[in-house]
Amino acid sequence: MTIPLSVLDLAPILAGADSPNPATQSFRNTLDLAQHCERWGYRRYWLAEHHGMPGIASAATAVVIGHVAAGTSTIRVGAGGVMLTDQITMRALRRNLDADVDQFPQDVLELMQYFAPAQSGQAVQAVPGAGLSVPLWILGSSLFGAQLAGALGLPFAFASHFAPQQMLQAISLYRRNFQPSSQLAKPYVMLGFNVFAADSDSAAQFLASSMQQAFVKLRRGTPGRFPPPTDNFLASLPSADKFLLDQVLSCSAIGAAATIHNSITAFIERTGADELMITSSIFDHQARLRSYEILAEVARDIAKFVP
Repeated sequence: MTIPLSVLDLAPILAGADSPNPATQSFRNTLDLAQHCERWGYRRYWLAEHHGMPGIASAATAVVIGHVAAGTSTIRVGAGGVMLTDQITMRALRRNLDADVDQFPQDVLELMQYFAPAQSGQAVQAVPGAGLSVPLWILGSSLFGAQLAGALGLPFAFASHFAPQQMLQAISLYRRNFQPSSQLAKPYVMLGFNVFAADSDSAAQFLASSMQQAFVKLRRGTPGRFPPPTDNFLASLPSADKFLLDQVLSCSAIGAAATIHNSITAFIERTGADELMITSSIFDHQARLRSYEILAEVARDIAKFVP
């Protein structure tokens, strides 16, 4: 059995960036990371769509996908995910604000239809998308997404890298209710997983503090640009914030190669994941590259894993 590894990139906008457009460096870093990960054997490169976030540059996923795909050759590039029911963004785009969340399954079916061969008399056609049969996934953090992915026979990605609470229940529900489709014959689960790898456990803990700071700020309602790491961040937090981080970042591996090996092996054994979607949210670009490189080295040393 082999477990592919993929990448989830939020194209972080760094605190302290002083160029006229700080997202410019984010996009350079994104392409550089994709090129390195392609050489290291990662299977997919997902770009996250998040709107109104000062620290994330990848909101226009279609544009960034083109940027990454033009600079790579073999790695698959996609949007992880496409926000079909983001109410605030819908308002900005003058979409129908009366749309109910129950409309989401129909939105997915409509999207699938656009990538299928155009039918005679079809009023709205995707050009040149019709007939390409672009692989679609359901990315979710709740049981609803698991049910929908199973019913439609689509691969299911769970956002366990920041919302792991219902992960095991969602995986079980998806597999139990899966209906084969033209895209997929049997269930396929990809799980989000944080990796902060460095040449020592202490260095990795230091690097992880950037992500920890970002989550605390987000949950306090004060998101900003991605912060630099700081020493002893966890020790400075009140117990409520420590509990929050223990919950939302429980699907993480932080440390040197041996620690990463043990953490990721235990995670695979616990979940039976078919693929892992790795995010290494690290402030320094070279350190982020090194984190993905260490993980690729670890994966090659484990017989049942391949990047």
